[in-house]
Amino acid sequence: MDRLNNRWVPILSMMLVSLISYIDRNTLALLAPVILKETELSNQQYGYIISAFSFAYMAGNPIWGILLDRFGLRNGMTAAVSLWTAASTAHAFASGLLSFGVARFFLGFGEGATFPGGLRTAVQTLPASDRSKGIAISYSGGSLGAVVTPWIIGPIAAAYGWRMAFLFTGIIGTLWILYWRLLSRRPDLAQLPQQTAAAEPATLNWRDSRIWAFMCCYGIAGFPLAFILYHASLYFVQGMGRTQNEMSKVLWIPPLGWEIGYFFWGWVTDRFGLSLRLQAITLAALMTPLAAIPYVTSYPASLALMFLAMFAGAGFIINAMAYATRELPSRRAGLIAGIGAGSWSAVLAVLAPGFGRLFDLRNYPLAFALATAVSIGGAVAFIALAKPENKSGVLR
Repeated sequence: MDRLNNRWVPILSMMLVSLISYIDRNTLALLAPVILKETELSNQQYGYIISAFSFAYMAGNPIWGILLDRFGLRNGMTAAVSLWTAASTAHAFASGLLSFGVARFFLGFGEGATFPGGLRTAVQTLPASDRSKGIAISYSGGSLGAVVTPWIIGPIAAAYGWRMAFLFTGIIGTLWILYWRLLSRRPDLAQLPQQTAAAEPATLNWRDSRIWAFMCCYGIAGFPLAFILYHASLYFVQGMGRTQNEMSKVLWIPPLGWEIGYFFWGWVTDRFGLSLRLQAITLAALMTPLAAIPYVTSYPASLALMFLAMFAGAGFIINAMAYATRELPSRRAGLIAGIGAGSWSAVLAVLAPGFGRLFDLRNYPLAFALATAVSIGGAVAFIALAKPENKSGVLR
């Protein structure tokens, strides 16, 4: 029990639950080629299934953020993870567009608590001097989940079929819930967040350009993370002629750039205090090679370019969170995290069917070019909307 009282344990538990959430959502992305073949779903229908998740995730993020801010982490996270674990398991029994769409919808809504829970935990359990590190650790579980999914889910699906892979996700979710019920007896997790809140504004002003700058950097500039996450497997199988097994063995490489990017850009942001505008310009430049992937015939080179794009995408998320945690009230930490992740999901929800259609048409050059343009557009919008609101008058 003494080990559970360490101040970093709550953050590590949030990293673990975000890892589980990304295994749950990435299982479909990894196994999409074989699932679409068996169920005779098109890429465009797959896009609609992604949209069902994304619309629910978009709505769930701010809703869970409000609930966690008001009612606390202990019961809020228990309810959220229970819901998404049941929904993830339900994928094993799905057979068509409607059943996958319904399961995906409830998975998305439940997983909306992931990042609000992570930010809420960092604010509630760590001193201000450690919160940036806490946010980076808790958020890194998502990218780490994307990295390990091919290693874990690929062999299970190969040996026992894709339906058994979804049953496995139910098992790991259930184990986390049991662990969380024990851990969250700690006073700093069991108490309501208002008891630790600073005296600062409790509401957000939607006419405040800082909120929109935050969403542009997180939701639009960071869009290629979602694009690669959901479409890389289809591109390698359908566009490059790789088999499911070949692709599964290397699909961890692009999200490794995401994982490394979180820690690298978090370190750079804290260590050097560079202008976030300048940082956004640098990230946009790093994102540009994503458009070249369809013209690259080398399998390793394509993986490397996806790695670079996800590395830059992680930088946009860190850029956005650094801006938000400095400029927006920490009392609303859950809601702020929900707005960021919800904006990211909203962009995916709107664009996924269109990208699915482009993949049906095998128009990969246009798909990758548009994904790149969306990201750069988000960076430009952030630069235009972000204002120097701090006391020094300089947006760092």
